[in-house]
Amino acid sequence: MPIVPLREEEVPFYTHIVADSDMDGLFGAAVLRAFRPEATVTFSHAAALRGGLVDASIDRDTVLVDLPFHPACGWYVDHHLTNRPDRAQAASFEADGGTQHWEATPSAARLAYDLLADITDMGHLAPMMPVVDALDSGGITKEAFLADGPLMQLSRTCTSRDPAYMLHLVDLLANGASLEDLLADAIVEQRCREAAEGRAVAQRHVEANTTVHDRLAVCRMDETGLRSNGYLVTAWVGDAADACCIVHGYADGDLANPDRPPLSASFYANSFLEHGQGKYDLSRMATALDETGGGHANACGCRIQPPGLEANMAHWLDMWANRDVVLKL
Repeated sequence: MPIVPLREEEVPFYTHIVADSDMDGLFGAAVLRAFRPEATVTFSHAAALRGGLVDASIDRDTVLVDLPFHPACGWYVDHHLTNRPDRAQAASFEADGGTQHWEATPSAARLAYDLLADITDMGHLAPMMPVVDALDSGGITKEAFLADGPLMQLSRTCTSRDPAYMLHLVDLLANGASLEDLLADAIVEQRCREAAEGRAVAQRHVEANTTVHDRLAVCRMDETGLRSNGYLVTAWVGDAADACCIVHGYADGDLANPDRPPLSASFYANSFLEHGQGKYDLSRMATALDETGGGHANACGCRIQPPGLEANMAHWLDMWANRDVVLKL
């Protein structure tokens, strides 16, 4: 069902935007900032929000986009399967004055964009939105991924480790910057160049540290500082895997330290396969051991839980071995 755009008087009041620090969250924040230029912005990530590290930044004047539900916010905008408030949560939230928009859109930014389309000048964002959608919903083709165009590079510059840079990006996008304007910005140009160089390093690591277990590719990036989404791993393994699991972070990491995050695992369907998405609900793996894990059926993640990585991995591999019963959609 198409999203019905809001009228200006229907937009919940907000003075602060809290968004995920990926490409989707960036564009969601830019849309919300374009409508309300005076709003401040904080970038975070799902684990930090679920861990209570963002509580002080959220109140009834806050709009939350592309992040797990938080009952203290005033307006909730998201599209993740496991983040959707249940009926009781939604009823309580709305009874207390909150407004929630949850829709299964390809990106949270798309939901915000469609809600504000009739009352916000976003023509400069329109050409970039299809790539934002495709990146977040697994719609990038293998050819587009391998070509590594400017928006692909830009997506890899988005990080919670550099809030000043993220605010620079949202300022540019909210104030009318086109893709050409973005790429002409000296700071963005440098970050994109670094992202291109970093992908080559990550590619070599993937090739040396990925193993396939019964069509599940497992890539170990822990203790390295490297990060990647599933596209890099599934592009390399090709049709040998239906999904991948990537381990990031550090055994002694801490959520409060974005430069040294705790061990985590991300699960992705191989979207480069024909009908590669929608075969299994990988979010069941992400929530099996970590109650704060979650995301989409085809892309999700969690933190490693006691007694440790090897035990967690054994549990996931057992679930995967029984996937036609345990994970079938």
